Amino acid sequence: MPRRSVTVTATVHAPAAKIFDLLTAPSKHPLVDGSGSVRAPLPGAPGRLEHGSAFGMDMKIGLPYRIENTVVEFEEDRLIAWRHLNGHRRRRRLTPLREDVTEVTETFDRSTARPPLLFDLSPVPRRKRASTKRSLDRLGDLFGATA
Repeated sequence: MPRRSVTVTATVHAPAAKIFDLLTAPSKHPLVDGSGSVRAPLPGAPGRLEHGSAFGMDMKIGLPYRIENTVVEFEEDRLIAWRHLNGHRRRRRLTPLREDVTEVTETFDRSTARPPLLFDLSPVPRRKRASTKRSLDRLGDLFGATA
């Protein structure tokens, strides 16, 4: 059975609360996206995400499309995850190492997708590790550095 998640970790030189503020702002998601597919939040998206928040994003992979998301995991300054319409999840866990240094772990989990076999047969899994790493690199660049 194929592994149905991709996890990448990086150290970001910023306090967890500042990183979390950026991750909970849908308007900032294009700044962090390493896939190049996230364009902008749809009208009506909340300014700040919390558990249960629903928000849509304009996307583009070849052709433009929209995707709906719901925040399904939330712990202030530590964890946020949203589920896409198809059931797969994007999760970011923040672990403070020092006051101004945070370990950020990002996971793209398609094990919860309906049906996961469609992902297994698509090129998405092969690209996710590289785009997830780019997302963490971009996050670090926004705050000055990653390690």
